[in-house]
Amino acid sequence: MTDSRRVLVTGGAGFVGATLVRRLAGTGYLVRVLDNYSTGDPSYLDGVDAELIEGDIRDGGALGAALAGMDAVVHLAAAGSVITSVADPAANFDVNVVGTFRVLDAARRAGVQRTVQASTGGAVIGDATPPVTERSLPKPLSPYGASKLAGEGYAHAFAAAYGLRTVALRFANVYGPWSARKPGAMTLFFRAIQAGQPIVIYGDGSASRDYTHVEDIARAIERALERDVPGGTALHIASGVETTVRELADLCRAAAGVPDHPVEYRPARAGEVGRNFASYDLARQLLGYEPSISREDGIRRTWQWFQESVFGS
Repeated sequence: MTDSRRVLVTGGAGFVGATLVRRLAGTGYLVRVLDNYSTGDPSYLDGVDAELIEGDIRDGGALGAALAGMDAVVHLAAAGSVITSVADPAANFDVNVVGTFRVLDAARRAGVQRTVQASTGGAVIGDATPPVTERSLPKPLSPYGASKLAGEGYAHAFAAAYGLRTVALRFANVYGPWSARKPGAMTLFFRAIQAGQPIVIYGDGSASRDYTHVEDIARAIERALERDVPGGTALHIASGVETTVRELADLCRAAAGVPDHPVEYRPARAGEVGRNFASYDLARQLLGYEPSISREDGIRRTWQWFQESVFGS
C-alpha cells in the first residue's frame, strides 16, 4: 500500500466515477471530485463521503485548485462517444486531448505522485485479430480512439520526461449501475425494451465487444493507485470474453424476461470497430486483476438497476 490516500477524481460524478468514488471513500481514501456535470450528476454521489467541485478540466484555475493537497489523480473526465467524435472531432479533441494534457501538466506542477487515466481498448487498437493485448499495434478508426491514444502518448512522455507515475487503463466496454446517460448499446437496448420499441442493431449483429462490469473496472483503478506499477504503463482491463451485438441483445432480452422482444437491423456506422475483445494477462501480472462478475449476472443486475433507479422514477 502506498501513502497516496488523497485522490482527485476528474469526472467523478459520472458513470464509472459513481462506483469508483464509493469504493475509494469506503476503503479510507480522501476523495475530491472535479466534474462539470455535462454527463455526470452530483446526485450520483448523494450520501458519499467525498468533496465535490464543479469545474472543467480545461479550466486551469479550477484544475489547480482541485489538485491542491492531492497525492494522486484518477482522470475519468472525457468525451466518450465514438459516434459523436465522428460527427464533431474538434470537440472530442478539445476534451480528450487538450483536457488530458492539462490534467497531466497540472498534476506535474502540483507535485502529484501518480495518475491513473481512463483509456480504451478497441477504439485505440482498431480492427485487429482479437484478443488484443498491450503489444497490439494501435490503429484507431475514430477520432475518439485517436484522442485516447494521444492521451496515452502524453502519459508515457510525462513519465519519461518528469518522472510522473502515470498508468493508462484501457477499459473494455463498461456497463453496470449509474450508466443511464452512457450512449452505449446496453443502455439503448434496455431503453428500447422498456419503451416497447425494437432493439436496433447497426450492421448484421456479428460485431463484437468485451463487456466488463463497472465494479471490476473500479477494483482495477484502485489497484493501479496502490501497486508499484512503472510510470508510462498501459494495461487492458477487460473480461477476456467476446460478445457479439446479437448475443448482447439476447442477454439483455433474457435479463428483462422478454426473449422474443423484436430486433431491427440497420446499416453499420462509420468509425466503429468490427470485432474486439482483450487479454488482461498483463493487468493480472502487475495489478493482480481478475474480473469477478459474469456477463449473465452483471447484465441481470444492470437491468434491475435500470428498473429501480431509471424506469421506476
